[in-house]
Amino acid sequence: MVAQQATLRSKEEIKERLRKPEVISGSEILLRSLVLEDVDCVFGYPGGAVLYIYDAMHGFSDFQHLLTRHEQGAIHAADGYARASGKVGVCIATSGPGATNLVTGIATAYMDSVPLVVITGNVATSLIGTDAFQEADITGITMPITKHSYLVRKAADLPRIIHEAFHIAGTGRKGPVLIDIPKDVSAELTMFEPVTEVNIRGYNPTVNPNKLQVDKMLKAIQEAERPLVLAGGGVVYSGGHEELHEFIKKSGIPITTTLLGLGAFPSGEDLWLGMPGMHGTYTANTAIQSSDLLINIGARFDDRVTGKLSGFAPHAKIVHIDIDPAEIGKNVPTDIPIVGDVKTVLQLANKDVQYAAKADAWRAQLLASKLEKPFRYTDSEDELKPQWVIEMLYEESNGDAIVTTDVGQHQMWAAQFYKFNKPRSWVTSGGLGTMGFGFPSAIGAQMANPDRLVISINGDGGMQMCAQELAICAINNIPVKVVIINNQVLGMVRQWQELIYDNRYSHIDLSGSPDFVKLAEAYGVRGFRASNKEEARAAWTEAMNHPGPAVVEFVVRKHENVYPMVTQGSTIDQMLMGDEE
Repeated sequence: MVAQQATLRSKEEIKERLRKPEVISGSEILLRSLVLEDVDCVFGYPGGAVLYIYDAMHGFSDFQHLLTRHEQGAIHAADGYARASGKVGVCIATSGPGATNLVTGIATAYMDSVPLVVITGNVATSLIGTDAFQEADITGITMPITKHSYLVRKAADLPRIIHEAFHIAGTGRKGPVLIDIPKDVSAELTMFEPVTEVNIRGYNPTVNPNKLQVDKMLKAIQEAERPLVLAGGGVVYSGGHEELHEFIKKSGIPITTTLLGLGAFPSGEDLWLGMPGMHGTYTANTAIQSSDLLINIGARFDDRVTGKLSGFAPHAKIVHIDIDPAEIGKNVPTDIPIVGDVKTVLQLANKDVQYAAKADAWRAQLLASKLEKPFRYTDSEDELKPQWVIEMLYEESNGDAIVTTDVGQHQMWAAQFYKFNKPRSWVTSGGLGTMGFGFPSAIGAQMANPDRLVISINGDGGMQMCAQELAICAINNIPVKVVIINNQVLGMVRQWQELIYDNRYSHIDLSGSPDFVKLAEAYGVRGFRASNKEEARAAWTEAMNHPGPAVVEFVVRKHENVYPMVTQGSTIDQMLMGDEE
């Protein structure tokens, strides 16, 4: 406690020193403003248009800068930092290709409502529009995938713009904000005067809900015989997990959590039915289809959750709680819309919510279904099954790790077989489904939580998209434990080709991938490999006992599928159950 108080005093002393008005460059204004926004880690890659900014960083120690090996690694790391901490993530890149290399990461954050401030350099203002060397209209390119963007024209505007950017990124429906700084603006000298207030015309997110709408929901709960809560990432982002738990405990309503909502409600609780959707549990999907009241809390009715829209929740009255009014009614017609911050809405609802007494039979039915129809797979003593690997990781970590994933079969197995009881312990690309996200996002998550175990679960395909970031783990001794589920194939594509395209396997063979143990060692990271259960436990024990970063490759069966599975064009209760069928 004493050390914590000393750290807080130290931070305030630093801020007080940095608030001093004086004539400095735009680059120095940027760095000071970032510290005043409580930034403690920035991920970036320098280049010509940001050299003044990086020159100002020389000897600057008020926040840490991690030099990644690719701009995509930088923005995915900033994204993982934001998801795992709840703070705004920050990354920096130069103009032209540096900026365009950020586009996939910006879209990833935008789709999943992750707060980022993305800083790019640009050519001098006198050259903008002339197709100058390394010029790209990054504000135009990213307009559809940013919450807001700025092209800074003079250094004096930087304090206001940076303060506004952090406010916009971290309030309302969170998302990425881009700040494009021409090179001459970063060099310009001007009087620095900190900005502490925000007044943005037309930007005023609705936080407090209409109480009459909340009362309508509470009345509907009392009338419902088959109520169900569908909770999404908005619960995590609002910090409303405790309020959600209280709401479920008081009402007794069963709950299912989306892919991005995992951890918003403890998975060990009886009323939790698992994840819904394309690879969701049998009980969650059939519950949605049978419910007479579906309360959506902070989810956006993504197509991977709803399946065939015309057949989604056909008997249910729909309640939708969301801070973004544009989401309400967008995909699924809503009977009781509630616009507001999830945490605030639940705080208000918890004052008056009552036990859903008419739903006793429904609860009993769903609990029985949950016990009867868990996720299953056929284990093997001869081959290493990926589901078993995830279960082993869960057991060995006591479920206390922050888990990041790439995208594909391993992502779904991790969502199915690793149980999450805490928010911000699950970091994955949901909306965009970005391969290459898993490993660099783990670096950001570890920087945000230096004292927690961070496990990055990847496929052999996605791992190769940002494997170069192993260098910064080695150099900075970032102790991420990297798991590679190696099935020598693009697994999810192979599964679709098997089940939907009549076994026409087209361009999915990854057998030419590198030796991942040697690749890790080439970067100075410990590497391990396992192809059976005994080797798997031994390799994981060694990796866990190693104080620094480690890569563990699990060689698994190539033709394993993720089940249940809802194919496109089907309703979510029309599931392929795999071995059960």
